[in-house]
Amino acid sequence: MISEPEKRISERALKVWRIFGAIQSVFMWMIAVGVTILTIIFHWPIWIPAGLIIIAIISSYFFIILLPVLRWKRWRYEVRDQEIELQHGVFIIKRTLVPMIRVQHVDTQQGPLLRKYHLATVTVSTAATVHEIPALDMEEAEELRSSISRLARVADEDV
Repeated sequence: MISEPEKRISERALKVWRIFGAIQSVFMWMIAVGVTILTIIFHWPIWIPAGLIIIAIISSYFFIILLPVLRWKRWRYEVRDQEIELQHGVFIIKRTLVPMIRVQHVDTQQGPLLRKYHLATVTVSTAATVHEIPALDMEEAEELRSSISRLARVADEDV
């Protein structure tokens, strides 16, 4: 069996994903608080807001603590002369090989959270799909973009 890819994304991805998880959790908490207020006003059964609060606690733990760690542990990539290998997933691990000959262009992207933590996402576009390598250090992302671009040109010239 082929060994898994060696390179990992930046550990600072954990902070970015936790902040994103906290933002997602705020919406669940808003619903739980709103239903609690409605329960007090309309004398609804107490199990309704209690259930929503328990769901909000569990989902907050999952999206802020557990999911970022699992995602970071699974995300790996490797760029070789002939292909790019990606591995990601939490419960279902997906491994993808992208042949260099299929690469059309390579981009880097940065949202406000990634920019704050000096991270960038590298996107590799083929005719059929777009593959992402998230949360790389800025320098590493730029080097990777240049490297893939150069290797894709070499692969294209060999045909």
